[in-house]
Amino acid sequence: MDQTLFSALVQYVGLPGLVFLARVIDVTLGTLRIIFISRGKKYLAPLFGFVETFIWILAVSQIIRNVQGIWAYVGYAAGFATGTIVGMIIEDKLAIGTLILRTILPGDVSALRERLRSAGYGVTCVAGRGSQMDVTLVYTIIKRKDLQPVTAIIHTLHPQAFISIEELRSAEKGVFPGASNHQRRSLYQRLGKRK
Repeated sequence: MDQTLFSALVQYVGLPGLVFLARVIDVTLGTLRIIFISRGKKYLAPLFGFVETFIWILAVSQIIRNVQGIWAYVGYAAGFATGTIVGMIIEDKLAIGTLILRTILPGDVSALRERLRSAGYGVTCVAGRGSQMDVTLVYTIIKRKDLQPVTAIIHTLHPQAFISIEELRSAEKGVFPGASNHQRRSLYQRLGKRK
């Protein structure tokens, strides 16, 4: 391969591609680090911060040492934007964290309350007054990964339900999300049948 062609490939494709890839990884880790900090994952966040900073230093040093055109800068900026998107997608797939679901419903909520409880979720109901009628506020705490099945239960019984969702930083002493409570209940039932 001609030396001039090779040099051009490195300058216009290789270096910008390397910087782009480094920034995607770096910013993805940074996005996850910020999410882990906000969710109280105090042991993962510093580890991600270390790797993120190390990769950032490598990317910047390559730009400073080898920049002869704008393409490395374009790779840097495009990597930043792409890394942000990739970080959010990964965080969404991991579904880390706990949520508070607040559902506001008119009328009888006993069927919903029982359906959520039988699925292993804690439920608290509070009577209230809406702008036009009496309502019931139904609170439940769930893991983020359980959001879709729980909202499906709610919408099956109450298609017009008003639901608000908040991140939960910490909680203690209550009935907590789904699978572990349900698994424990099933285990107790099996053990009871053996006696």
